[in-house]
Formats: sequence, C-alpha cells, structure tokens
Amino acid sequence: MNPLEIHNAAYSRRHFFRKSGTGLGMAALASLLGQRGISAAESMAGINSMLPQIAPKAKRAIYISLVGAPSQIDLFDYKPELKSRFKEDLNGYLKAQGQRLTGMTSGQATFPLAPSIFKFNQHGQSGTWVSELLPWTAKMTDDICVIRSMHTDAINHEPANQLVYTGSMQSGKASLGSWLSYGLGSMNEELPSFVVLHATHTSPFANVQAISSRLWGSGYLPGKYAGVALRSLGDPVLFLKDTAGISRETRRNMLDGMNELNARSFEAIGDPEIENRMQQYEMAFRMQASVPELTDLTGEPEAVYRLYGDDSKNRGTFANSAIMARRLIERGVRFVQIFHRGWDQHGDLPRDLASQCKDVDQGCYGLIQDLKQRGMLDDTLVICGGEFGRTVYSQGKLSETDYGRDHHPRCFSIWMAGAGIKGGQVYGETDEMSYNIVKDPVHIRDLHATLLHAFGFEHERLSFKFQGLDQRLTGVEPAKVVKEIFA
Repeated sequence: MNPLEIHNAAYSRRHFFRKSGTGLGMAALASLLGQRGISAAESMAGINSMLPQIAPKAKRAIYISLVGAPSQIDLFDYKPELKSRFKEDLNGYLKAQGQRLTGMTSGQATFPLAPSIFKFNQHGQSGTWVSELLPWTAKMTDDICVIRSMHTDAINHEPANQLVYTGSMQSGKASLGSWLSYGLGSMNEELPSFVVLHATHTSPFANVQAISSRLWGSGYLPGKYAGVALRSLGDPVLFLKDTAGISRETRRNMLDGMNELNARSFEAIGDPEIENRMQQYEMAFRMQASVPELTDLTGEPEAVYRLYGDDSKNRGTFANSAIMARRLIERGVRFVQIFHRGWDQHGDLPRDLASQCKDVDQGCYGLIQDLKQRGMLDDTLVICGGEFGRTVYSQGKLSETDYGRDHHPRCFSIWMAGAGIKGGQVYGETDEMSYNIVKDPVHIRDLHATLLHAFGFEHERLSFKFQGLDQRLTGVEPAKVVKEIFA
C-alpha cells in the first residue's frame, strides 16, 4: 500500500467527521450505513438531497460544443416564406421588438432580411426538416430530438458560453461536466471522470472564438472534478512521459515520498487543496499507463473509419475526436466535451457555414451509429449545439448568394440523442422569421435541469456549500425539466 492509501485509511477522528458531514462524503457514508444509520443521526438528515432522486436514464454524456453559434435559420429552422421578403428592411420591426444590437450591427442604417439560400428537405419517419448542409445528420433524424426553441440571456460569446457550460455568466462557477463528476464520481480510476477534446477545423476562413478553461473548470468544487484537456497535437498530455533514465519504479518511489510529505501537511493544516493535489499526482501517474493505450487508434477497424468519414484517421479532426470520445466513455469516463470552434459567421456565411458543417456532419452521424451498434446509446446522452442563434437580417453586405448574420439570443436550435431521449421529434416552434419563440421555450437553465434529470438528479437538490450559499448548476432562478423530450 502506498503512502497516499495509508493516509486515506488513517484519517484522524476530527477529519473524518469534518469530511463526512458535508457533500458527497456524507452521501457515501450513508450508503454504507443504510436507513438505520441515517435515522440514527440528525446531522445526516439532509443526506437524501445529495443522492440521485430519479431512476437515471444516462450513465455518461458527450457534449458537442459548436462554439461561435451556428445559424439555426440555415440548418434546422426552415422558413420558406422568407424567400419573398428578400432585402426587406426590418429596422422598424426590430425597434418594435426591443432588439438588442451588438456593436457589430448597431451602426447599420438598414437591416435587410436575408432568407437562407440553402435547400431543405424532410427526412425520416418524423419528416424533420434539415438543411442540405447536413446530409449525414439528415440520415439520423429518427435518432435525434431537435429543439428549435432554445433561448439564452447573453448576446456576446464569452458570457453566453459561460452560461451554457457553467450555468452563469459570472466567472468562477463550476462547469456542467464538473457537476456530473462531483455528483456521480468516476467509473475508472485510471482516467479522469471529465475529459475535454479540442477538435481542429478545416476552414481557412473560420472566425475562431477564443475560449478559456473556465468552460471546463471546477470553480468552487474541488479541483479533481475539473475537466482534463487532451491535446490534439503533440503529446495528449504534457509531460506524460518520464524523462530518460527515470523508470516507472523510480517515479512511483518519488511520488510516494511526495505524498508522505503532503499527507503530513494535510494532517496538520487540513487544507483540502493539499488532498486535491495528491489525488491529481496519483491520477497523472495512472494516466501515464492508460492514456497511451487510449489515444492509440491503430487498432480501430477500417469499418469504424469509414463510418466516421475520411478525416477520422487524422488526429485532431472532429471525426477523430468523435472516435476518441467513444473510446473514452467505453473506458468509464463520465463526461466528454468536444469543442469545435469557428461557427461565428458575421460575413461570408454560405461559404464558411458549409465548410464547418462538412467538418462535423459525418462525424456526428458516425458517433450516434457507433454507439447504437455497441449498445451504448441507451445510456449515453449526446448533445450538440452552440451558445445562441443568428439573426434573420444580414450583417454587412447582402446579395442573393452571400450574407452574414449577427448574434441572436432569442431563439436557436440544438439536438439531443440517447439516454431515453425520444428520437424523431422536433420540440418547440419559432415565429415566421425565426425571431421569437411561439411554443415550448427552453432556457439554458431548463436544458441543465433536463440533463441532470437524465442522470437521476433533481436540479434543486444537487448543491455544494460555498461562501455560505448552496451553489447549484441551475442557480436560484426557475428552471424546468423538459420531460416531453423523453420517450
């Protein structure tokens, strides 16, 4: 037994009660004590609030984040009647609606209506309308649920992304993947419970938004719940390999010595960050063995590469990242997030959006079909979407073949699949211009409540005490579970 394991088995009485009296430490203890133990201790009366309350449909999730906000009007929200209103000035309409304008279009004298130039067709038994830009997604409409009535509070990228992935536009909050790691723990001690992949994009014209680790950070939760990013180029994890001349046994001895010193510090001070650091050192050591095997895709059969597309053999591409995401959840990773940037089309949208769609379309299809074939889609939740939508009016120049679109928080589209989600349905409706929602609105907080519901949690009960407040992913504002999208 190494010193860290000895230390964990030899908690002082004071540390035991401090650790087991809060958070999921108490939940784990209660699961051992049973109902008699719970009823015998008033201090544990709130334990049930930290345990899943609903029969979970999902064990793991893959979130495909299209950073930059894809245009719903050009992909899923078909508005054929707009063709006859080409270049109609919406200035008066926008003022009447109280439209918030970004600095990029606030100086425009006119706001010409820009219908989508792309063809739409109905697909699957559901008859879901899908753009010609997504031919592979169109093939799986009976597997996915398209939500056309998403809306958000933010009109700029950074706060909008923070709201989608942390539940708040303020920095310092815990991310969605961290909440699930905190609430459910790990299914594989050799890998992190939350892994982030950054897929490259092929379009040379893509307007790439900068993103920060806040989107996958643990915030006020212990550091071990933060997402671990695997690099798309070079070593998957920096300093993963031991220096020449340092054997595995020597590294183990060095780590044991460091853990012994840290254990003494933790015993004396009780700072949880010391324990977090010790756990991170241990995870890093285990990853030295597990990550090389994970990231070696040479054993994947040719049929898998054909399913995901030609790019799937090229490391770092979206299709390659999708295969990696499947391999991660196969090995027990709880939450995988794939960030694909470049969806911010303020100009030249027809050219750039087509390129971005080509990047991800077959990879998404391959992922869903791969999970189905392996019997994993039933308990794997897959989400795909951006942080807000795009305007019906053109930003800058407008012609019959070219236009751009500004940010639009009032409505946008995402899709979900697996883990009890009813495929072949469209949820929510927007008005004739894809401007306002007219039926079944879904706020970002509602999406978060729904995701937690899929994992068995009531969103108001999964919390963490920080600075005297019970912090929650969905915050203190109302949020509802969209139960209609489940089968």
